[in-house]
Amino acid sequence: MREIIALACTGCATPGKSVYWTTKNKKNDPDRIEMKKYCSFCRHHASHKEKR
Repeated sequence: MREIIALACTGCATPGKSVYWTTKNKKNDPDRIEMKKYCSFCRHHASHKEKR
């Protein structure tokens, strides 16, 4: 089953400013995922981790 998760920027001074929403399959990816996405506050591609 796919679940909706939020990805927050790890490089911002205030965490949680840049948030992306995506889905993941919990059976295939039980751990937190990390992706490189564009952060409009940092103004560059930064690491975004799954927040709970």
